[in-house]
Amino acid sequence: MAQCSIRPVKVKRRFTRSSPGSVLYQSGETIVLCTASLSDTVPPWLVGSGKGWVTAEYNMLPHSTPTRKPRDRAKVDGRTTEIQRLIGRSLRAVVDLQKLGERMVTVDCDVLQADGGTRTASITGAFIALCDALHAEFSRVDEAAHPIRDSVAAISVGIVAGKPVVDLNYEQDVAAEVDMNVVMTGQGRFVEIQGTGEEATFDDQQLAAMLKLARQGIAQLTEIQRKALGKRWIFD
Repeated sequence: MAQCSIRPVKVKRRFTRSSPGSVLYQSGETIVLCTASLSDTVPPWLVGSGKGWVTAEYNMLPHSTPTRKPRDRAKVDGRTTEIQRLIGRSLRAVVDLQKLGERMVTVDCDVLQADGGTRTASITGAFIALCDALHAEFSRVDEAAHPIRDSVAAISVGIVAGKPVVDLNYEQDVAAEVDMNVVMTGQGRFVEIQGTGEEATFDDQQLAAMLKLARQGIAQLTEIQRKALGKRWIFD
């Protein structure tokens, strides 16, 4: 029988005073601080284009895991690079860069405590921080002119002991025969699917079961985002 329920989620907006978008996002025992800032500078290749950019940085703090993880000082490791690119792609998928104008949003996701699903928690929390960061700049425009076109959230699914499971913690992730991360919009469109057999394979039926769980889980996360943002939710 499939595990259909996601881990308990807590969202605390305005966690820090200095960032226009600041969210402490907790999924189970995984805790991520997501902050977002807005600037009037864009990467060199976008200067004069009228288009903006959304980028992300991701980091695991030294004691986010039981064994201290050294800080990334001289070089960002491959896993970190992959995850921050995933976060950036996920956010850009729901932002109209032309409507954003020549502005850049930088979202920082710092993992304070890791128990599986740090990248998916980062994406889900980062979207809330993004909405808050853009609110002051676009609060007076019509909905059609707002750069955010849809919400985005992410969740992990997998096959553990032969059964489909959603929102894996670290223990489940280590034991999973199949591990998958799914990013979707609030309207139910896929942004990215990352699926891997861990010394195992999976068939069409298992894939369908995992995607069904992911869709159900992301619907729950979207509702959590909606409640957290309150009047700043613009998609009703």
